[in-house]
Amino acid sequence: MTVPAPPSPAASSPATVLAAIENGLPDADDLVLVPHSNAGLYVPALVMKRPVRGAVFVDAVLPPARGSVPVAPAGLRDMLRDHVGADASLPPWTRWWPEESVAGLFPDAETRARVEAEQARVPFDYLTARVDLPDGWDTVPAGYLSFGDTYADEREDARARGWPVHTMPGSHLHLLHDPAGVAANIMELSTSF
Repeated sequence: MTVPAPPSPAASSPATVLAAIENGLPDADDLVLVPHSNAGLYVPALVMKRPVRGAVFVDAVLPPARGSVPVAPAGLRDMLRDHVGADASLPPWTRWWPEESVAGLFPDAETRARVEAEQARVPFDYLTARVDLPDGWDTVPAGYLSFGDTYADEREDARARGWPVHTMPGSHLHLLHDPAGVAANIMELSTSF
């Protein structure tokens, strides 16, 4: 398993993020991509650039078959506009939301501290960018693992595409609460292709 490092400094454009992910992938001819959250946006380009055997979206953005998509939906951008600092960047993402919404995402204070130590401040302009989707990307076999209803629309989209879908009760960072259970679900979904 390989987890590509995020771009440093923080993402200034979708191209920067895509390059960081692609550069962090191993040279293999049977990659299975496992994007979480916003990383789902980058699967289409990776599928067209690398030999990808399949993808398991984990509580992630599920791009449409073609066109382009915004990095962040308009409602999120509108909500975050007042959080932009003097340097045009947002605070670390755990400060985008009220504390009562964030606290339950982590199993304990130590895990939260580790995650927060790795957070970068993202330029607000990054959220206003769009990601172009190459035609044909969605022919790669895929599955979807959902944690609760944060990405309920994406889960239903995956079902409509005929993909296998699993749902685990939990929050968006459930993988921190039950890593073994999440890994087992990912493995099961990936054996379908």
